[in-house]
Amino acid sequence: MSPYVAQRNGRTATAEDLAPLAFAGFAHFTAMQVRDGRVRGLDLHLDRLRNASLELFGDALPDDRIRSYVREALKSGPADVSLTVTIHLPGDLEVLVRTRPPASGPAGPLVLTAVDHERVLPALKHTGEVAKTYFRRRAVAEGCDDAAFVDRRGRLSEATIWNLAFFDGDTVVWPDADLLEGTTMGIVRRRLAALGVPQRVQEVTLADLPELAGAVVMNSWTPGIAVHRIGPVPLPDAPSFVETLHQAYETEPLVRP
Repeated sequence: MSPYVAQRNGRTATAEDLAPLAFAGFAHFTAMQVRDGRVRGLDLHLDRLRNASLELFGDALPDDRIRSYVREALKSGPADVSLTVTIHLPGDLEVLVRTRPPASGPAGPLVLTAVDHERVLPALKHTGEVAKTYFRRRAVAEGCDDAAFVDRRGRLSEATIWNLAFFDGDTVVWPDADLLEGTTMGIVRRRLAALGVPQRVQEVTLADLPELAGAVVMNSWTPGIAVHRIGPVPLPDAPSFVETLHQAYETEPLVRP
C-alpha cells in the first residue's frame, strides 16, 4: 500500500469525490515541501489559499480547518513529502490534500526558451493552465529545459512553474510584471530583507540580460536553480548568488501545520 494519500475534507478521496474537479477544473491550489512534518512559509500558503478563494468563489474556509486537513494527511505518512492543497466549489467549498514523494527540483543550470505568453489571472495559482505544460513540452522538444514568459510589453515575468530572479552583481532583482508571487519567492524576499541583502523590483527584458550577473528559477521545490540561458541570451554562472538565496531560505523556520 502506498504511504501517500489523496484526501477530500480529511477523508480518503473516492473517484466520485474527484470527478467534479477532474472534469471542471475550476479550482486553485498551493504546493509545498514538508520536512520532518513541518513547512516553511505556512502563513504564505494560507494567505494564498484564502485570497484565491475570495477571488474565485467569494468565500474562504478558515485557516484552522485547512491546517487540520493538512495534519490529517500527514498523520500516518512519511515525515518528508510533497503536499498540495486544492480548493474547489462543487457545491460547498471543499479541500483536496494530496501527498507525493519529496522533491528538490533539477540540478541545473537550466536553459529556458522565451515565449510570448501572459497567464490569465496571473496572481492566482489556479488549475487548468494547459499553456504552461504546452510551452514546457515544446521547450524540451527544442532541446531546452523549460520556458520563460515574455509579456506584451517585452518584460520577462515568470517561467512555466517557476518564479524568476536576477542578480546584478550586488542586488537581487525581481521582475516587474504581472505574475504569481510564489510562496518560496515570498520566503526568500523576507529573509533576504532580514539579512540586509539589497533587493529591488524592476522591468527586465531580454535586452537587459547581458547587463546582469546571473539568474535563477525558484518554486516550492527549491529557492534557486541557476539559469544558463534565456532565449538567445547567455547568462554567467553566479554560484554566490544561488548560495545566498539558499542560505536565506534556510533561515526561515519550519513550522507544524
